[in-house]
Amino acid sequence: MDAQELQQYLADAPPSVVRLEIEKHFDALTDKQKRYAHFASRASFQGTRIVARQISPESEPIFDFILALHKSSGGDWKALQAKAGISDADLDHFLQYAAQFLGNNGNYKSFGDAKFIPRCSESVFAALAATSPDAQKFYNATSGAIFSADNPALLHLGYPEQGHLTTYYPDSPDITKVEIDAISLWMEKKGLLPENTRLVKKKDGSFDILIASATRTVPSEGGDIGKETTFKIEDGTLAGKTVNLVYGDYSEELAAVTASAKGAAENADNEIQRKMYNAYAKSFEEGSLLAFKDSQRFWIRDKGPMVESNIGFIETYRDPAGIRAEWEGFAAVVNLERTRAFGALVEAAPSLIPILPWDKHFEKDNFLSPDFTSLEVLTFAGSGIPIGINIPNYDDIRQTEGFKNVSLGNVMSAKAPNEKIPFIAEKDLDIFQRYRDGSFEILVGLHELTGHGCGKLLQETAPGEFNFDKENPPISPLTGKPVTTWYKPGQTWSSVFGSLSGSYEECRAELVAMYLGCEFPVLKIFGFGDGSVDMDGEAGDVLYASYLSMARGGLTSLEMWDPKSRKWGQAHSQARFSILKCFLEAGDDFCKLEYKSDDLSGLTINLDRSKILTAGRKAVGDYLQKLHIYKSTADVEAGTKFYTEMTDVEPEFWGKKVRDEVLRNKQPRKVFVQANTYLDEATGKVTLKHYDATPEGMIQSWAERNV
Repeated sequence: MDAQELQQYLADAPPSVVRLEIEKHFDALTDKQKRYAHFASRASFQGTRIVARQISPESEPIFDFILALHKSSGGDWKALQAKAGISDADLDHFLQYAAQFLGNNGNYKSFGDAKFIPRCSESVFAALAATSPDAQKFYNATSGAIFSADNPALLHLGYPEQGHLTTYYPDSPDITKVEIDAISLWMEKKGLLPENTRLVKKKDGSFDILIASATRTVPSEGGDIGKETTFKIEDGTLAGKTVNLVYGDYSEELAAVTASAKGAAENADNEIQRKMYNAYAKSFEEGSLLAFKDSQRFWIRDKGPMVESNIGFIETYRDPAGIRAEWEGFAAVVNLERTRAFGALVEAAPSLIPILPWDKHFEKDNFLSPDFTSLEVLTFAGSGIPIGINIPNYDDIRQTEGFKNVSLGNVMSAKAPNEKIPFIAEKDLDIFQRYRDGSFEILVGLHELTGHGCGKLLQETAPGEFNFDKENPPISPLTGKPVTTWYKPGQTWSSVFGSLSGSYEECRAELVAMYLGCEFPVLKIFGFGDGSVDMDGEAGDVLYASYLSMARGGLTSLEMWDPKSRKWGQAHSQARFSILKCFLEAGDDFCKLEYKSDDLSGLTINLDRSKILTAGRKAVGDYLQKLHIYKSTADVEAGTKFYTEMTDVEPEFWGKKVRDEVLRNKQPRKVFVQANTYLDEATGKVTLKHYDATPEGMIQSWAERNV
């Protein structure tokens, strides 16, 4: 790889290090609530090494290498610099890399799945390693992978057969997508859920399914499909092959998580919380996803808690097959003031969902009003921190029992100093800066609540049993004819749409938010306008800022597109790019890109504010209707073809000219310094410790976390 190509993979210099402010909200909790938050936080962070191992083989030794240097130097980086004999610039580059690594919990970006490499030479890391025997040991264990960039395919996460890196299929370089899909189908038929598993193809052609659990043997009651651990596949492309269930993946980490989960249960505010954390403990101890689903049922029922938390193998974005999940966990304090607005949005949802461009046959029979809270994050452990969450991700629970939404306020509001905003025209900059946060909060609310929360999957729930009138099927608004496809018994949204499902669903939810964001009564809920249509007033400013923000998000998403593999590295980015295309194809000069020369310098977005409610909303509605109906009816063939076309990047203009300009204006992604909690066993009091918003503060916070 030449030097110019390598530039895009270099670590941010400097990274945008910001602090998650939580102290005033944490201080308002009772002692018992603080203990509950402490144990939830510890359980979350104790999965740190799981995340590292899920990203790359070298991530865990890099993590230990950084902490070993901190320990040997006592946090005195200048003294370590002198001992290693490196320059100020070299030390800065190491600290910047370390902060970005710890912020992503690995050496691949959580937003984009691309590797990042230090800006200093390899000799600098070698000199630092030589200052401590432990650091040297861990540095050697990275096997040169910190700097390796010879194989461009390995700079991105993905399927092994495409040359990419993944640790969801460890020690299986020749495993194919066909084999992965066949094992997934076998698991689906057996009723074995995949989220907490990894898959190994052995040299003799058999397969091991690694189940994450503290116990290394089959649970005494049996696992989720009984006590049997060896099976023969009876049919399909792998007929005759052996499948072994192997318990104890991440055993040591999950034993610690289980103990902390039990500590949270002991300090729960109510019986529902206690049952929830006992279900977590059972799940992590025994590897049971049925127990985990029970924890999510209790989570839904825990209405209005002061401390909100969720933990486990949850999001499936980074598995190339889109079914195995990354570890994450959070503990957060409810912001009662901001939660009131989200509560009003929940109350309005039953009147908003019928506005969407499909009839009642493609919508849940009843909207299951969820809890929707605005949270201030104490802890978010994983590879990155979102700004909003809608879970559980299990369709059988979401469709019939409900879900919950959370908005992460202190993540959304965290700003880096001197933040630049490329691609917004000078004439729009004031409105964009003034209303970006407000419009973002509204879109996050609509995205999570009405986006992920709406829609019915037409299903054959059991052989011969349907959740719709099979004899008189719904009429598709796309064809004007009765639907002919639906989900068969055992099938789920993700199992049918596979690796595309994550991005597709994020796009659908974003479009719902853009469509319903044009409803001025929604803007009033959040304090903008009086509910009447007024494109020239403050509510119009907020709506304009939201459409500008989405268009800009679609443009900057090209950073996550790899022209060599023609692969999107991030689900949300893929979705937002397609929405920008939707805007540009809306007609009536609704949205255009403007630039000064052939190299696209001075590239800005020109979006006609006066046409948002006409050309803009119509284009959004048409796009949304197609995505929704294809999803609702399990029409994977048409849905995949359509969404793939909408997210395709034309190579010369988009993939080269526009992307080059986006990379020239690339801004560092924020990494968050989080507080630690400490429990005094004698008094039962929990104290909180914050750290500086610097690379050094980031490293210290992790060193004192002891995970």
